[in-house]
Amino acid sequence: MSTTAESGGDGAPVTVTEEAASQAINLLESEGLDTDIAGLRLFVQQGGCAGLSYGMRFDDEPEGDDTITEHHGLRVFVDPSSLKYIEGSELDYENGLQAAGFHVENPNVEAECGCGESFRT
Repeated sequence: MSTTAESGGDGAPVTVTEEAASQAINLLESEGLDTDIAGLRLFVQQGGCAGLSYGMRFDDEPEGDDTITEHHGLRVFVDPSSLKYIEGSELDYENGLQAAGFHVENPNVEAECGCGESFRT
């Protein structure tokens, strides 16, 4: 059974900045996906020097047990096992001199590796 939280405001399991949502929607559309149904899957997987790492991919539709939120027109899918590690996080898009890309600001992190790609809670 899925859980849906509309608008992604305070109290949402995960929030997304307007810039991150815009970048993700542009990528979804360039892949030919319907943004009314498809969305960005944010998940946690084993790996990295600190033990866990973030993953993102586009899915055509949510799974039955996903938590689904919508932020600035972007649907975000999070599975139950990942949610316990990333609840309260914010997804942002950074565009700097050395790199551009999505970044997760996670309040649950106790330690992370130097590159910022993996973490421990």
